[in-house]
Amino acid sequence: MAAAVIWFYKTGATMLSGDAEAHLNIARRIVDSRTPGWNQIGTTWLPLPHLLMLPFVRYDDLWSTGLAGAIPSALCMALGATFLFSATRRVFDSVPAGAAAAAVFLLNPNTLYLGSIPMTEPPLFAALFALLYFTVRFQQTQGYGAVLGAGLAATAGTLIRYEGWFLLPFVALFFLIAGGTRKWSATTLFCLVAAIGPAIWLAHNWWYFDDPLYFYRGPWSAMAIQGTKPYPGRGNWREAFQYYLAAGSLIAKWPALAVAAAGTLFALVNRAARWPVLLLTLPAAFYVWSLHSSGTPIFVPQLEPHGYYNIRYAMALVPMAALGAAAFARFGRWQALAVTLLALAPCLLDWNTHSITWQEAEINSRGRRVWIAEATDYLRKAARPGDTFFTSFNDITAVYRTLAIPLRKTLTSDNYQQFLMAESRPDLLLWEDWAVVMGGDPVQGIIDHARLKGPDYELHRQIVTKGQPVIEIYHRKPNLPTPQP
Repeated sequence: MAAAVIWFYKTGATMLSGDAEAHLNIARRIVDSRTPGWNQIGTTWLPLPHLLMLPFVRYDDLWSTGLAGAIPSALCMALGATFLFSATRRVFDSVPAGAAAAAVFLLNPNTLYLGSIPMTEPPLFAALFALLYFTVRFQQTQGYGAVLGAGLAATAGTLIRYEGWFLLPFVALFFLIAGGTRKWSATTLFCLVAAIGPAIWLAHNWWYFDDPLYFYRGPWSAMAIQGTKPYPGRGNWREAFQYYLAAGSLIAKWPALAVAAAGTLFALVNRAARWPVLLLTLPAAFYVWSLHSSGTPIFVPQLEPHGYYNIRYAMALVPMAALGAAAFARFGRWQALAVTLLALAPCLLDWNTHSITWQEAEINSRGRRVWIAEATDYLRKAARPGDTFFTSFNDITAVYRTLAIPLRKTLTSDNYQQFLMAESRPDLLLWEDWAVVMGGDPVQGIIDHARLKGPDYELHRQIVTKGQPVIEIYHRKPNLPTPQP
């Protein structure tokens, strides 16, 4: 993973994804903001991936390069592969099986890319495979330590992505069935520990937004963003499965999917493997369900509307391929090598082609990168050290990150009270040197109002990029003295 992080950093791919940019900057604003602290976690996106970046993101160089998010991602992906190896070795009582599973998962080009950028998939896989390991261990030992480990892994998963919430009732049912004489105590202990994550997030949303389900139905939720707009798979199970499988063919490739299908059927003969098969199938089932019912589209280039969107959700099929490979690899080292090479053959034969997750990030960021570069170049020359900025916390934040301008030099709507004060009386309370606005955002309206009654902001640069919002850069006229901070 270290080599992958270096490779993608050197090729300029670390911060292609808009989501990666947002995750990194959310982590940064917790420690660097006009109003730093826990409230900067926000809503919708769960908090743990951002908290994992905190030891790194406080350093300007690591933040501005994106490595502050890449390092914890790589560590999580390596940890996940370790848990996957240990779990499959236990299930099949075979070191080659564990090695094959880890190799099929970790050497997939999409695993390497997502494990090298600030995304939520790496910590999710670490939590999922830890949950797999501890539940398998409980099957074999019936120990409370395994229950506690599973509970901690589960609560971590619920603080990373919402499919972690989906897993909870199934894992609780597992302990109830597999617990023997300890089934009630084991199930109770697991549920108490695993419920910590959802309880924290519900309480957070209730405290800061007066609605415990704000993350689900608030203005930044997937439901609100997608709205009622139709997309392939919405309300249609056959189409939802078709699009998810098409995304899976781009992520894992057909040989790996064939290994997943055949190996899964083969693994079911082994009673100890039935639970791992079910557990690793559940995330994929969650995404198909989300496609059908939760306003979560996936667009693939080979199907209409021929786009690139959320293809990475099919990463859930890669662990299934890893488990399928382990089922065949348990017979020996040569079988392990053969099935690993078969699952990875398309990637090895076409090694010069970028992974589909890299392609998605690169294609979808082309227009955004143009205006970010132009805005960055202008402010690098025009802004003075110590200047402050009135702006939005969105894609524009990439400009400040690139220039290593501390976020405490920016005033955004995430600095709630200060922003509301500036909005209500810009003539008295808006003193930022610059305003960088995106066409149609709230900051633009405030600047238009301020230009009528003061302070007067003069338009210095307008950036127009095809298919992108217009970016306007204003500078405050020095007609009033600037107060000391």
